[in-house]
Amino acid sequence: MQKQAHVIGLGKSGMAAARLLQQDGWQVILSDRNQSAYLQQQQQALEQAGITVKLGHEFVPSREINLLVVSPGVPWDAPVLAQARELDIETIGETELAWRFLADRPWLGITGTNGKTTTTALTAAIFQAAGFHAPACGNIGYAACELALDETVPDWVIAELSSYQIEASPTLAPQIGIWTTFTPDHLSRHKTLENYYAIKATLLRRSALQILNGDDPYLRTQSAEAWPEAHWTSTQGRQAIAPLQPTTWIEDGWVKFKGQAMVKTEALRMVGQHNLQNLLLAVTAAGLAEIDPAQVAQAIANFAGVPHRLEQVLTWQGVDFINDSKATNYDAAEVGLQAVTAPVVLIAGGEPKAGNDEAWLQAIHAKAVKVLLIGEAAAAFAQRLEQVDYSQYEIVETLDRAVQRGAELATSHSAKAVLLSPACASFDQYQSFEHRGDHFRQLCQEHFQSS
Repeated sequence: MQKQAHVIGLGKSGMAAARLLQQDGWQVILSDRNQSAYLQQQQQALEQAGITVKLGHEFVPSREINLLVVSPGVPWDAPVLAQARELDIETIGETELAWRFLADRPWLGITGTNGKTTTTALTAAIFQAAGFHAPACGNIGYAACELALDETVPDWVIAELSSYQIEASPTLAPQIGIWTTFTPDHLSRHKTLENYYAIKATLLRRSALQILNGDDPYLRTQSAEAWPEAHWTSTQGRQAIAPLQPTTWIEDGWVKFKGQAMVKTEALRMVGQHNLQNLLLAVTAAGLAEIDPAQVAQAIANFAGVPHRLEQVLTWQGVDFINDSKATNYDAAEVGLQAVTAPVVLIAGGEPKAGNDEAWLQAIHAKAVKVLLIGEAAAAFAQRLEQVDYSQYEIVETLDRAVQRGAELATSHSAKAVLLSPACASFDQYQSFEHRGDHFRQLCQEHFQSS
């Protein structure tokens, strides 16, 4: 009798999971609560391939189903998933499914609150420069199941993994696990900081080799007791995180791995102390994989950065317009502000998240001559700015108005940059942070490239 699988979520990962299961001989139903025109187009293509697609559908568990695969956006403790488990339906995430098909390949799993995407992109670039077929996947690049569908089997799987993907991947065990940073985020889903930490820690504990950012205060407090075999990194030198002994550090302008000079820090073309931290993590992974330092240096010199993370869109009348749409929480937005030369006109707002905003507000005081507020969070952000005696803000509601007003204010205040660094999720006005960043880029190009 043919095995029955149900996949929830008609995004990139859900579609890849459905195709992979069908290829493996499963009878597959793919469902989504939404029914947009885009999803209807995808429905037609999938049904032509023999996959049943149900739009506007609320999944109801039944004993006929042998496997339930959920996309990352579905809460792992959702009542419908609890009902499925009560019926003994095996319930996993899309990344776990990919692992089951690619477990004979070495995986490099990268997690953390911030820095995941840049570290993943840097690491993939280094491994590719060394001649490996090492595509980036997960939250960046391909859905993990797309790699399992590809006829060209990867030499390494370089996976950016959020807490959502980790909690739904109970057996995923990378060869190398990287933890970039840890600060409060996603607490509306994970409830407590301890739960959030524990989820990320499971990935590292299942990794054969562990790399942790020694510059991160929270990770460092966990120290050697929690991670006795970990490879630590430090941008501040070999002695800065004592008693921990870093494997990789910066000394005399060089990144050193176990004392060997790997690459000059000036080769990295991205600004900010946080990007040096990302660089050290990627170089450590390369060192553990025994990649030649010359190949590491070549990859870093050619690496231009990642879209939506301090991405310089254009310069207009001496003002840099910078897309930092990926800064979806206070900590990432504070890092973005610190990396940009003052004075800055800041565009912030969107769908608000829980978190500690104090360092972000201090950075606004130090760096921003004006703050333009957009989206659902605008009124609350305005109130918060008033509470810390910052009155140089305007509620402009939309990104269209923010770009135009940002240009006017930058000119009148001699600002160096107009920075989109929202400190919020995007879902109040956009499909994703990429959609928001693409719109910002488009608006800048329309308004200023012809000027």
